[in-house]
Amino acid sequence: MLYQQIQSNKRRTIVLLFVFFILVALVGAAVGYLLLNSLETGVVAAIVIGAIYTIIMVSNSTNVVMAMNHSHEIKNADQAPELWHTVEDMAMVAQVPMPRVFIIDDDSPNAFATGNNPEHSAVAATTGLLKIMNRSELEGVIAHEMSHVRNYDIRISTIALALAAAITLLTNIGGNWWFWGSGDRRRNDDRNGGGGLQILLLVFSILMMVLAPLAAAAIQMAISRNREYLADAGSAELTRNPQGLISALRKLGNAQPMKDVDSSSAALYISNPLKNKERLFDTHPPIEERIDRLEKM
Repeated sequence: MLYQQIQSNKRRTIVLLFVFFILVALVGAAVGYLLLNSLETGVVAAIVIGAIYTIIMVSNSTNVVMAMNHSHEIKNADQAPELWHTVEDMAMVAQVPMPRVFIIDDDSPNAFATGNNPEHSAVAATTGLLKIMNRSELEGVIAHEMSHVRNYDIRISTIALALAAAITLLTNIGGNWWFWGSGDRRRNDDRNGGGGLQILLLVFSILMMVLAPLAAAAIQMAISRNREYLADAGSAELTRNPQGLISALRKLGNAQPMKDVDSSSAALYISNPLKNKERLFDTHPPIEERIDRLEKM
């Protein structure tokens, strides 16, 4: 059951990232048609923009994310012995290098991992998490984060964020099509006799401008939820004790929102730090569903 779930989640994430890349290309095609009357030029521009965004965000993710969440690094075990040794132990079990360790001064219990790869990873925990978790629960949470590191989940999340940002940029550019490119495109259509194909392309392009940001948010949500389920399964694999994470999740489910959290990095946390259950695209699966899956292991 455990290994089947891990493999299923990995396959699903690959499919979702592929769909995300296709969406970027489609948005590029729509923008290219609206502004330049060229689907091909738009696709190439979209791929270039997506690649640039991805390179920039992946290369600077750790320091940027930690600064955005007001975390401070601890350099040795004397500063936070239980957290340091738990991270050290779980990294050893996961067979990944010891990540950098950070603490966030917030009474709400939570944690997240970030980094480009296992060799350049970091784990952050709130002071609230360290106060209320016993050793077994803390191991479950940190093992969850080590699973993110081991499985390159943070890089996947960063790529998804970069592609979403690229789509936002492209739709903002394409939103000005009436002023920038509609005249040249209409004249070109007139020379070619207009016709049903041009009408279909125009309708497609306008719909992409409207629906693409929603689709991007939905894909981000699916990727994030999928990786949370996978990290939960990975935690059970590393600790051989699903009950530790189950107990930790129950405490996290009853926690108050964090006071000063960056909303753009909320998906990185083990549980939703905003506690806004009414969001249309909630990046975290319900705690009850995660507990139910763990109990079946």
